[in-house]
Amino acid sequence: MTRGDGLVTLADGSGGKATRRLVEGLFVKELSNPLLDELGDAAVADGLAFTTDSFVVKPLFFPGGDIGELAVNGTVNDLAVAGAEPLWLSAGFVIEEGFPLDDLRRIARSMSRAALAAGVSVVAGDTKVVERGSADGLFVTTAGVGRMRATFGRPQAGDRILLSGTIGDHGFAVLVARGDLKLESTLESDTAPLNGLTASLAELGPQVRWMRDPTRGGLATALNELAGSTGLAVRLEEESIPVRAEVAGAAEILGIDPLYVANEGKLVAVVAAEAADDALRRLGGDAAIVGELADDPPGLVVLETILGGSRIVDMLVGDPLPRIC
Repeated sequence: MTRGDGLVTLADGSGGKATRRLVEGLFVKELSNPLLDELGDAAVADGLAFTTDSFVVKPLFFPGGDIGELAVNGTVNDLAVAGAEPLWLSAGFVIEEGFPLDDLRRIARSMSRAALAAGVSVVAGDTKVVERGSADGLFVTTAGVGRMRATFGRPQAGDRILLSGTIGDHGFAVLVARGDLKLESTLESDTAPLNGLTASLAELGPQVRWMRDPTRGGLATALNELAGSTGLAVRLEEESIPVRAEVAGAAEILGIDPLYVANEGKLVAVVAAEAADDALRRLGGDAAIVGELADDPPGLVVLETILGGSRIVDMLVGDPLPRIC
């Protein structure tokens, strides 16, 4: 890892190129082991999946959710897309001195409701209190354990790419709540557990090749990781990607591509061509087949645009929407 100034930047938390450089160039280098080196959403060994996550969203409460619900769903989803049945979570709270107890209780209750909805239990936890000005209210760190139930096949050219619903909802909902975007909007975060959907897809066996929840860095970054790890091309059809009109409008105003905006309740999956229609039916709602894998150009994501052209979709550079999860 080469960094001219030797300092961490907000871009290092974006989920894109800078994050990848930080993780691979520093943390993997210092902590390397076979499980960590896989860089999956969860480590998998001995029939179990294990994951961890931290949440620093600002504001703590936003349309459609709050940091507590987000923490539970985010951890459940990392286990679910790894092919596991989520079982148990832990939660650690770094609380700033002076934080309102009523808000803390509200967040804890939200976590309880989210855990019940996802069929998991928060079985361990920790609290730390720091001085005023040291934690911006509240930070939450989670870990999760699940039991493996899916065996993925190997991605190959001709496989279809499925998306479970609209993209960009969470990122722009948080942006509006933060006051950074002066719009009258009813847009809400899509935060939701995905383990029901992943359990249904798991019934297709090895015809399911790969799954991710495209959070930080959005759909574009998740699919770049797929292309990079397989050496295959990811070919997307822009007109097939579901985007709400409110998200498209906000994206145009800000000059932000929705492909790079975080989602907190969406699933992207690669399935065999012959299973695509069945998988689409299982996902339901606004789910769509948005592209396919191909041999060329190897290791790249290519978007076929509505206008009839094509462009390379690279991994996210910078961080247009910091602290959205």
